[in-house]
Amino acid sequence: MRKEVYALGQHISMSAHKARRVIDQIRGRSYEETLMILELMPYRACYPIFKLVYSAAANASITMSSNEANLVISKAEVNQGTIVKRLKPRARGRSFAIQKPTCHITIVMKDISLGGYIDTDSITWSQKPKRKKKDTTMSYYDMYSNGGTWDKK
Repeated sequence: MRKEVYALGQHISMSAHKARRVIDQIRGRSYEETLMILELMPYRACYPIFKLVYSAAANASITMSSNEANLVISKAEVNQGTIVKRLKPRARGRSFAIQKPTCHITIVMKDISLGGYIDTDSITWSQKPKRKKKDTTMSYYDMYSNGGTWDKK
């Protein structure tokens, strides 16, 4: 049985940067909390993301027969789509190119009642894997011995 479902919105007429601003707020949250956040945020990107979250929840209820209270957004990503190019007429017979960006939004939801979901916010710093530090050795730099610009006449 599948543990996750997704909804994909392609060619949404908005820049990927503006959609990412909203997506970063809802990643890792529950379904009901996400709907409340999206309804109250004042951005234009909220409406298509709201529709995708609602669609992903409908996919989960049909394919996995899961309850909406158990759904969590496990992955949400925004990719840049094609750029639609238009010409705007300007003065003296000239034209100006207008670029209308599009984006592709993917929402992946998991059912936490089926198991396998770990909330990364609840993990303490001692449990997370540690990064290796880079070896940074300082070397002495003498500006007078390199024969640079100061030696020239």
